[in-house]
Amino acid sequence: MTRRERDLAVSHWLLSAAVEGLTRSSAQWREQGVALLAAGTLFAAIRIPGDLMRAAAETDEEQAVDDFLRRALEGGPLFRDRISDAYYALVPASTARRWNARAWPPGAEFLGRDYYIGVPTPDPERQQGRAYWCVPMDSPGQLGDPRSVWAVVQRGYARHRAADADAGAGRSCAT
Repeated sequence: MTRRERDLAVSHWLLSAAVEGLTRSSAQWREQGVALLAAGTLFAAIRIPGDLMRAAAETDEEQAVDDFLRRALEGGPLFRDRISDAYYALVPASTARRWNARAWPPGAEFLGRDYYIGVPTPDPERQQGRAYWCVPMDSPGQLGDPRSVWAVVQRGYARHRAADADAGAGRSCAT
């Protein structure tokens, strides 16, 4: 199967969660690059602030962050919304049963049933706008492991806290 055929299969699978119907959502992807899809049945998402992902990757360079996430998430699909500076890891909807918001750093949020997400087109030639796939779906139904996402987010949060502590120590010494 070619990459184009896989992208088409992924598109059809994702569009089965289309809020406004297959035709309208396909048009949204063509015209805007993003379509509104319902979370909670086919997939759920974990929304993560961009600063945590950049801290985990130890870089602000977009391509280097994407490369790090591809390795760290072991191919689990993830996209970024540049306007909100948030990353969305697609995980099984069943993650809702095990989700413990207190175990996650501030800003990380589970999006399941009753959430609607602007998902970018899987077509790499049309990913020029506000959102793009950092780690594209390799096949229909291929979702990420929430434990891998948790490990990346925890790494970013630990690095954030360490940087804040270093900054606080620097201010204390200067006074």
